[in-house]
Amino acid sequence: MLHFRSSTVLKELFEATLKRPFPVYREKTWLPTGSRCFCCLGATSVDARATSAPLKLLNAAAHRPALRTAPRAASLRSYCVKTEAEEVEEQLKKDGAGGEADSDKRRNAGILPSLEDLLFYTVAEGQETIPAHKFLTALKATGLRSGDPRLKECMETLKETLKKTSDGVTLDRHLFKKCVQSNIVLLTQAFRKKFVIPDFQSFTSHIDELYENAKNLTGGQVADYIPQLAKFSPDLWAVSLCTVDGQRHTVGDTKVPFCMQSCVKPLKYAVAVHDHSTEYVHSFIGKEPSGLRFNKLFLNEDDKPHNPMVNAGAIVCTSLIKQSVSNAEKFDYVMNFLKKMAGNEYVGFSNATFQSERESGDRNFAIGYYLKEKKCFPEGTDMTSVLDLYFQLCSIEVTCESASVMAATLANGGICPITGERVLNPEAVRNTLSLMHSCGMYDFSGQFAFHVGLPAKSGVSGGILLVVPNVMGIMCWSPPLDKLGNSVRGIQFCTDLVELFNFHNYDNLRHFTKKHDPRREGGDQRVKSVINLLFSAYTGDVSALRRFALSSMDMEQRDYDSRTALHVAAAEGHIEVVRFLLEACKVNPVPRDSWERLQPPCVPEMDKQKKMDGWMNINLDGETRQWMRRCISATTTWSPCCSSTTRNTARPPMTSTRLALRRAWTAFCETCCRLLRRTGGGKTL
Repeated sequence: MLHFRSSTVLKELFEATLKRPFPVYREKTWLPTGSRCFCCLGATSVDARATSAPLKLLNAAAHRPALRTAPRAASLRSYCVKTEAEEVEEQLKKDGAGGEADSDKRRNAGILPSLEDLLFYTVAEGQETIPAHKFLTALKATGLRSGDPRLKECMETLKETLKKTSDGVTLDRHLFKKCVQSNIVLLTQAFRKKFVIPDFQSFTSHIDELYENAKNLTGGQVADYIPQLAKFSPDLWAVSLCTVDGQRHTVGDTKVPFCMQSCVKPLKYAVAVHDHSTEYVHSFIGKEPSGLRFNKLFLNEDDKPHNPMVNAGAIVCTSLIKQSVSNAEKFDYVMNFLKKMAGNEYVGFSNATFQSERESGDRNFAIGYYLKEKKCFPEGTDMTSVLDLYFQLCSIEVTCESASVMAATLANGGICPITGERVLNPEAVRNTLSLMHSCGMYDFSGQFAFHVGLPAKSGVSGGILLVVPNVMGIMCWSPPLDKLGNSVRGIQFCTDLVELFNFHNYDNLRHFTKKHDPRREGGDQRVKSVINLLFSAYTGDVSALRRFALSSMDMEQRDYDSRTALHVAAAEGHIEVVRFLLEACKVNPVPRDSWERLQPPCVPEMDKQKKMDGWMNINLDGETRQWMRRCISATTTWSPCCSSTTRNTARPPMTSTRLALRRAWTAFCETCCRLLRRTGGGKTL
């Protein structure tokens, strides 16, 4: 471990090189006469004859004849000389150059390229031009669509630019930058995998598998209480999802319009709470599950509907929307609200379904009159007018794609993910999701909350509006229903989804670590697992290793250099850890790292006989015991962090590559040591 002052000096040294990048090619001497020496951190002045090739740490001893003391203030102002990059930049300012020429000269001078350049190089993969379809394909792989409203300006510019190119297909770097510069922040996030689902292609492949599994189900009956619902084919099946970052995926019959029916109930409630307040709305409606059928003629002990998700509660909720205006204005208001939630995607109306609902709505009329008798409506409410609006809202049409954006708006706290517009306030979203979780699936709500653990709302048209808070919204649609009125395929899909991914509200507990978390990059979980394992071995924490073993962790996991926990524990001399790994975990007693070294790579300085006695108490076979004794008898084996040497039999074979690496490391360490001695940071690394 470096001394604090030493590490600080090194940090400043490396930061200085980043702040002032060096050019690739130089025609003049790197350090002009009388300039400050980079190695000496601004404390000296060096003759130009003492300098050599560019980007080379200078030997302080070679400069001593020409050294002269510089003021302390001057030494703190600069750590290195003015580079050609800075000279070019100053010249550009003097000449007033700008635009593309300025960008090109800066890049050639060693300045980091712009985000547009980095994006071009990422997509081009070494080519000078990019086919437009290649860019769009790469964009789709991130989850973004070319029709995303946020990319409208970029796509329009791309379309116009392609018309002006010679072949109408490819873009060079300058044209590409012109197309993407208006949306560079969003595109950079997408290609850097900074969205909520980083590996979107892998995630959607799992979604497709779940879709196919549910497609094979054949049970259930299509709702037939009105002719318009009975006309749908039982083979229709669609799943669409939209994340809170606007990543989209659809599979199946996602463009077929269908009526929302009861799926509109939580959205009506959200509109009512958004317009008024939670206290006002719940002065008319309760919050508890009813435990009865959704169309029961029954109120709670306070003579209120149990919740907004049953028919009685939804009728009262309808009466709270824009009470002082006509039904036509109310309907337009709700339609505009839903279109904003859907990111201006398809939201329609089925007049035939509305007429059928009104003609066959005797049960709902009975509920309405009962509510009127119990004075459940606001004062002055026309009950028949409210029921007409109720039937109209149930007849609103959507597709799976547009409904998934509505669900994503709820998942995103009321902000539409593809437009960025705030549609609902956070209070309305929170209360809506709470009621969907407890009351959204008819008489199956408790079972669904137990097995799936996510807010959802089903409808008799076959839809299930599913919300994964802070992650995504999903719409499943399949007309065949079970005996409780829920989509058979939709229920199966939701159940399989939380069995595969840790989306259940309580999946973050210790016993559910084996589920996939699509919110992390593919290697994140494994990297953290390896770090925890090796660090516990490094600190000698046997109790932590015991916990890892009990949780079925692979105790032979390797790091980037193929080192195992046994390597680390042996290197640090933690005999109890080695004993636990060998005897309890039965790990391989002779693992080799990428340098073909066995453990221990370094033997700490301690009494050799005492150490040998400790190692030999471990249960090992005869051959392994003899090998361990030979390793302990040796002083140390070479590693990049250890300057000691060992016997030739214990050292790994030194190929030319390894020898070059070792010499480079040694030279760097020697240079750093000289630097530290000059600054008083210590004698050795």
